[in-house]
Amino acid sequence: MTENRVVTLVGRHPLVWGAAWSAAFGVVLAAAVAADWPGWLDWLVLAALVTPSLVATVVVLSGTPRRHFDEMSSVFSHFFVRYLALVIAVGAWSASVVVGATISQTIQLAAEGREEEIVGIGFNVMSVIVPLVVAVLWAAFVLRCAWFLAKVRGWAEVPDRDRIPDGLLARHPALRRAVVGLAHPALFAVTGLAVAIAVPFTVGEFNLTL
Repeated sequence: MTENRVVTLVGRHPLVWGAAWSAAFGVVLAAAVAADWPGWLDWLVLAALVTPSLVATVVVLSGTPRRHFDEMSSVFSHFFVRYLALVIAVGAWSASVVVGATISQTIQLAAEGREEEIVGIGFNVMSVIVPLVVAVLWAAFVLRCAWFLAKVRGWAEVPDRDRIPDGLLARHPALRRAVVGLAHPALFAVTGLAVAIAVPFTVGEFNLTL
C-alpha cells in the first residue's frame, strides 16, 4: 500500500481512524501504567497517542490567519475570554503564594533543621508539583485550541465548508482532507486531556511523612 493510498484511506473517515488510533494507544498506555513499564516507554506511548491530532491541529491553526478568528468573534467574547484569563492568572498567582509558603514550612519541618536535607526534599516536592502544573497548563492549551478548531472547521468529520484558507495543502487534496479531519476539536480535546491526566502518573509517587 503506497503512501497516497494510506492518505486517501484515512481521508475517507479521518475521525474514525483517529479515534481508533487513540483508543489503541490508550489501551497500551493503561497496560504500561499497570505493568509499571519504564518511564521513557510511557512517554513514547503518550507521544504516539496525541501525535496525529496534534500535528493536524498545528497544521490547520498555523495555516489559518488570525483575522479569521477576529471575524468570527464578537466584542463580548473577545473581552470575556481575556477577563477569564486574567481571573485565572490572579487565582493561580494567589495560590502559588500560599502553596509556596506551605511547602517552605513543610520542608523545614521535615528536615528538622538538617540543612543538607532541605534541598533534596525541595527537589523531590518540585518533581511532583511541576508536572501537575504543566499538565494543567497543557489542558488549558488543549481546550483553547479545540475552541479555535470548532470555530474554524466546525464539528463535522469532514466539513463541506470551513474557514481554513484554500491554499493550505491545495496541491494535495487527499492529504488536506485527512489533516482537516484529524484536526477535529473533539478528537484533539479528548487526546490532549488524556495526556494531561496521564502526565502526573508518569513521574512516580512522592510520600512525605511528618
